[in-house]
Amino acid sequence: MEATVLIPAYNEEATIAGVVRVAKEAGFPVVVADDGSEDRTAQEAARAGAQVVRLPHNRGKGGAIAEGLKRVNTPLVLLLDADLLGLAPYHLESLLDPVAKGKAEMTVGVFRGGRLSTDLAMRLTPFLSGQRALKTEDLRRVRGLENARYDLELLLTRHAKKAGWRVLYLPLPGVSQVMKEEKRGLIPGFAHRLRMYREILRYYLKAKA
Repeated sequence: MEATVLIPAYNEEATIAGVVRVAKEAGFPVVVADDGSEDRTAQEAARAGAQVVRLPHNRGKGGAIAEGLKRVNTPLVLLLDADLLGLAPYHLESLLDPVAKGKAEMTVGVFRGGRLSTDLAMRLTPFLSGQRALKTEDLRRVRGLENARYDLELLLTRHAKKAGWRVLYLPLPGVSQVMKEEKRGLIPGFAHRLRMYREILRYYLKAKA
């Protein structure tokens, strides 16, 4: 399958190399869009074999993806979060296969059997998953991509519905991710999560108006 793995990353030096290595093991070129990180995310990604695009300042997930897309030359693109745990090559292949075979315009990966905390979040809001496969040109046509931050996944979900895309939600057995409370500490991480949900809610209400 002719696909590129595109990973937006912000201060993910502890996990980015592991995600890149899995993608490389699966045989895919990898582009990491370093969204103004203040740690060694870019260096760790490059060391693991990724092509790194460094943004001079933090633009948000959508901005990082829009910048990284400029380096994608394959017909398909696979979006992955930079903090995944338990990822294996077959997870990537299972996400890409339906799009490559024309059975769906987009697939969305949903955590299953990784950790209780992330499994629960996915059961409640599977449409917020950052693990997605789609055609590169379809992603480039999403309006507002470059300005999206925490609301990126909601933007993609809404665009898919409006465009009439066939979307498949597929399980990712054994996959989870590092929680924000683990990265930043309990209180700062929880505060960050609240800001994220507030931005998502603001976008949702704006779109409904």
